[in-house]
Amino acid sequence: MTAAITSAAPIHIVGIDGSGPAGLPSSLVALVQGAHLLCGGQRQLQLFPNAGGERFTVTADLDALYRRLEQSSGGGVVVLASGDPCFFGLGPLLSERFGRERVVIHPAPSSVSLAFARLGLAWQDAVVLSAHGRSIDGLVTQALHAAKLAILTDAEHTPAAVAQALLAAGMPDCPAFVCERLGEIDERVHQTRLYDLPGRCFAPLNVLLLLPGQPAAERGAFGRSDDAYNSVRGQITKAEVRAVTLAKLEPWRAGVCWDIGAGSGSISIEAAGLMHSGAVYAVEQDPEQIAVLRANVRRHHTGFVHVIEGSAPEALESLPAPDSVFIGGTGGALAATLRIAADRLRPGGRLVANFTLLERLSVWQTFAAGLGWPSEVCQISVARGQAIADGTRLAPLGPVFVTRLLKPELS
Repeated sequence: MTAAITSAAPIHIVGIDGSGPAGLPSSLVALVQGAHLLCGGQRQLQLFPNAGGERFTVTADLDALYRRLEQSSGGGVVVLASGDPCFFGLGPLLSERFGRERVVIHPAPSSVSLAFARLGLAWQDAVVLSAHGRSIDGLVTQALHAAKLAILTDAEHTPAAVAQALLAAGMPDCPAFVCERLGEIDERVHQTRLYDLPGRCFAPLNVLLLLPGQPAAERGAFGRSDDAYNSVRGQITKAEVRAVTLAKLEPWRAGVCWDIGAGSGSISIEAAGLMHSGAVYAVEQDPEQIAVLRANVRRHHTGFVHVIEGSAPEALESLPAPDSVFIGGTGGALAATLRIAADRLRPGGRLVANFTLLERLSVWQTFAAGLGWPSEVCQISVARGQAIADGTRLAPLGPVFVTRLLKPELS
């Protein structure tokens, strides 16, 4: 966190809705008109053509804005913003930079509150996401777990582009509303369906509302029944082992997770449901397994499981550095895969590997001893109830070794 810069001269951030100056109380209009330094985007500055002394245009280069505000020693500093400056806006950024004692925020209604107001819907239970200047990938997973959501768009990530990404990730059709130029004289609210959005064009200033009703994906479910997944000849990490493995992997702390030797994808899919945002990279080399993996990802509407066709360790080179790594299979390259996974793992990350063969466990033990990181190994033996005659017997599953290495934090 940047140390706060103290000064007696306040910085006023004035939020403006679509009605412009007409929507501001007279006291704020006077504050803007008398500003010694007036900052804002080009669109906001044009609303006050004769206001202020010096005018500074705010762009994506926020460092330039910080420098200009730091150079201002006099009073009467006003920064214009859209809607509520604390809603994906400059408010928190300037408060952190200059100190909340110096920054005075005057919010207007946010575009999202206006959008829900136009529909007469409550939005305290809505998920609010932004594709404005951000990647759609990070948005998809959260959207799939929402029953009601609002999405801020931009010229690149339009309602059409967002809808296309959501549909590709498995979101079913649902009511959709595109609210254009909210608060302005020519505002419009388009009522449509998610399926109808790709290919349609709207005004750049808009909010997309979606009402799925039921989330497309189930968040936080793990240790699902083995029958919840297609598999190749029953080759799947069994539910009980999967639950322990995910507890060791801690995907909720991860932004990037690798699943090496993903097989049916049960670990990838359940890890994705436990993550707040980010991506799971499911690496698999067997064509038959890849087909089943892709089918399971579609079945469970897991938007940010990325299937990587290839073998470890070569397929790992181009992947982003992970916070969590699970190794379920390596095709005979265990030692090399362990080395690359440990090297690429971010500080504080977790490397979990499961083994059924003693020989593979021995390779891991040698590697772990040479690494010197905190390590764990446990054996899981599970017996499931099985009906027999007029009673129940316990049918044992093969024991599995679950191991974990913890990469130290940077000192």
